[in-house]
Amino acid sequence: MSPEQMTPRERRAAISLAGIFATRMLGLFLILPVFALYAEDLEGVTPTLVGVAIGIYGLTQALFQIPFGMLSDRIGRKPVIVAGLLLFAIGSAIAATADTINGVIIGRTLQGSGAVAAAIMALAADLTREEHRPKAMAVIGMTIGVSFLIAMVAGPVLDGWVGVPGIFWLTAVLALAGIAILLIAVPTPADSRVHRDAEAVSQQFRQVLADTQLLRLDFGILVLHLVLTAGFVVLPLALRDAGLVSSDHWQLYLPVMVFAMAGAIPFIVLAEKKRLMKPIVIGGIALLGLSEIGFVFLHDSFWPLAVLMGLFFIAFNLMEALMPSLIAKTAPVQSKGTAMGVYSSSQFFGAFIGGAAGGSLYGQFGPAGVFLFCAILLAAWWLLAITMKQPRYLASAMVNVGPLDSARAAELEGEICRIDGVEEAYVGVDDGIAYLRIDNDKIDRAELDRFSI
Repeated sequence: MSPEQMTPRERRAAISLAGIFATRMLGLFLILPVFALYAEDLEGVTPTLVGVAIGIYGLTQALFQIPFGMLSDRIGRKPVIVAGLLLFAIGSAIAATADTINGVIIGRTLQGSGAVAAAIMALAADLTREEHRPKAMAVIGMTIGVSFLIAMVAGPVLDGWVGVPGIFWLTAVLALAGIAILLIAVPTPADSRVHRDAEAVSQQFRQVLADTQLLRLDFGILVLHLVLTAGFVVLPLALRDAGLVSSDHWQLYLPVMVFAMAGAIPFIVLAEKKRLMKPIVIGGIALLGLSEIGFVFLHDSFWPLAVLMGLFFIAFNLMEALMPSLIAKTAPVQSKGTAMGVYSSSQFFGAFIGGAAGGSLYGQFGPAGVFLFCAILLAAWWLLAITMKQPRYLASAMVNVGPLDSARAAELEGEICRIDGVEEAYVGVDDGIAYLRIDNDKIDRAELDRFSI
């Protein structure tokens, strides 16, 4: 809760870890706008296998990210991150040299198995003080959106220069660059421990998985990334069939992505500042669904397709920004890291299901079948969303209260909860941190600072 700024060491940690995150996410996103076209010439190709190749990284990412994060608690963050980035580089090299669709699937599977996101977040938590940790996490989180925007434009350009094999080689180089950043620029923490705000805790899974409000959000992010990945099984083909040659696809993606980011920002601000989170989320899901219905009927006409893509990505960017905020507002204060871990795994499972289902449906029913399937799932998500509770517009905060026993922790929770503006408190005996949910408009920070050591 200190007003002081992040130290140079904390800033270096946040920026360098964001760089590692960005190199990895860029490597995953670059092939999305180009792979479906490239795969048509691979040996053994079928529409279903194209979809599997696009989405398979999500399966291994979902399976390994939480275990890798827990492993980093035992053997250290940096060894796990290095191993994950090496797996990603090896998978990229295999995909680059493959001339069969099965070879690419093997490579993409290995790419996803280098699941280092949880370990990176844990390392960021090790290297930042509690009061500045949200800033570091925000810097790292922003790299996802920026990487996606760059990849949508750069993917088709790079495809024209070096082809998809060249893109896979580039992703391998980016992974190795991430290792160099880790070893050279990222500080080594004095000690590593479990951070409830940033990591999954095994004892909390039952509570998190039994929370129906959190499960609504987990289902939502699964559907969001299912729809995105299924879309990229067919959108590059639809753009080509509508008359836009593949090397020029960036000329559409660039204005669409800029327009979509600009269009989403006012609604993100309204959702938070005017406390309109639920209606704006419901509206965003509806816009996604209407876009998919439009794709069903207009996917073979260029200008309608371009307009629908703009609307889709406004809604997609909006949901990508608001969903993590909803998780943070909904999860029990002591289980935020676990809730985010399950949420992230759901996101990657959605990417896998979307790729596999999108490919299979495209093979049987064409593009319209894929878009209709997505619209039906979005309708199901919309029905769940309208029944969710209004979120509490509270902020998360942490105070380092130092070592204490369970009796003192329980006593301290009561004392902190009596402070104006503190709505929820949990004091961890194992880490000496008070995890709080506060109302920023009411909080008495001077009173709260009395408990900080």
